Amino acid sequence: MDTLNTPDAVDAIRAQWQRERPDLDTRDMALIGRLARCAGQLQKRLNDTFAQYGICNWEFDVLATLRRSGAPYCLAPTALFSSLMLSSGTMTRQLQLLTERGLVERLPNPADARSLLVRLTPDGLALVEAALDAHVANMAAILAPLPAESRAALDAGLRQLLAVLEAAAS
Repeated sequence: MDTLNTPDAVDAIRAQWQRERPDLDTRDMALIGRLARCAGQLQKRLNDTFAQYGICNWEFDVLATLRRSGAPYCLAPTALFSSLMLSSGTMTRQLQLLTERGLVERLPNPADARSLLVRLTPDGLALVEAALDAHVANMAAILAPLPAESRAALDAGLRQLLAVLEAAAS
């Protein structure tokens, strides 16, 4: 199947706009529309893998952030929520849920008596290790149909777009 020349839903939307408003240049609309549709498809496939481990995307993100921080897999909540780009209120509720499930624990912070640290429990570490292996395999399977040069070009283009978007946000 020639996926480069096969019309998709975005092409149908562009055709409708071309019919209704031929004066509009919808190329950028198509690009952003495809990015949004890809993001939705990707999120569903990632969530399907996480669900096999009884977790969802945000739970994996928190556990993986603690895991990649290195032993003893412990961070201050401020470092954790800034890494995940979440509000402190959202992070507090999420940490409470993960604590109730026995996946993280809150410990006194020896550097600041007013705060607590968040650390993976042995159960949390085992869970994130298993889910991480499945997650990496899932991502490889998702991208496997794309030739290596297409993946490299996509990565380069998205890197540029991300830099532009992040610069504009700061």
